[in-house]
Amino acid sequence: AAEAPSRLADDVVALLDALEIARAVPIGLSLGGGTAVDLALEHPERVEALVVAGTGTSEPEFTDPWVLQNLADWRAAEQSGDLEGWLEVLQRFTTGPRRTLEDVAPSVRELVDTMARDTIAHHLRLTADGVPIPPVPPTPVEDTWARLPQITAPLLAIGGALDGADQRGMGRRLAASVGGGSRYVEIPDSAHYPNLENPSAFDAEVSELLSAL
Repeated sequence: AAEAPSRLADDVVALLDALEIARAVPIGLSLGGGTAVDLALEHPERVEALVVAGTGTSEPEFTDPWVLQNLADWRAAEQSGDLEGWLEVLQRFTTGPRRTLEDVAPSVRELVDTMARDTIAHHLRLTADGVPIPPVPPTPVEDTWARLPQITAPLLAIGGALDGADQRGMGRRLAASVGGGSRYVEIPDSAHYPNLENPSAFDAEVSELLSAL
């Protein structure tokens, strides 16, 4: 867990430096997608192209009551140290607003649950009672929406067709704001994790971007 303020995009650059990678094609989903945009804004020389799924920038804007309720429940679970409640809210994004967990393949639900539990187990400090201690929030990159026209690298924004309206809307806005060959696509039969629910369609879109470089 982060114990001091830091910017996620700077952490990515430190990793690229350690791996001796001059330029990359970051592919990020949700928080990772926002970080990919930050990387293109703050370190454009390190970005060949980028893929952003399930979001717009690192400054998401939410108005959908479904999302707002989920975020409120998420904060309440964090404040009370309710790990299982926190995980239950996380899985709501797996289903999207128009489905239930029973509509999602068990393998996908298990992958999301494992991802969350492994993150908590390996990257968060715990109290003596085993309650996760929230990490220090990352230092934000500011004015991301206004600065999007600065991005010159090819950009692919991906939305799950069953994801929330805010997430899909931000993806469209991202692609339209960057311009210059950027595009937005929606992956059918998937919500917030199209890479897990419909990997063949997701990979085909990414491959098309890479082939065009």
